[in-house]
Amino acid sequence: MVNLHQLELIAESEFADVVQMTEIIRDKLRVLLNDGSFIDFWWSSQIQGRFAHHWERTHIDGTIYRHDNMPHSRWKYVATFPQHFHDGSPNNVTESYLLTEPEEAVRQFLEFARTLAHK
Repeated sequence: MVNLHQLELIAESEFADVVQMTEIIRDKLRVLLNDGSFIDFWWSSQIQGRFAHHWERTHIDGTIYRHDNMPHSRWKYVATFPQHFHDGSPNNVTESYLLTEPEEAVRQFLEFARTLAHK
């Protein structure tokens, strides 16, 4: 089982420059960023290894970013299938090289968010 409290600590302490607050909602960690967007980090409690990490920015600039490993057949062409990355929109899908270990995945995705936030 993923330790959401540990992930919450990582987000709040290592990414305090971009993270406003965190909240555990059932089986996911929600990270509210300073720009008003949020990232939901979710791991399935039913299917070992299944995850979806979604950065919701549609209300800011119309974008979303999501790494997940749901085996949607329409993304079979992606080299890292079933893992894939929605890069800015639901239909712009590319390879996902996000690490699967929860602590490193949170760090890697929040670093991506930090990079975009400082542009």
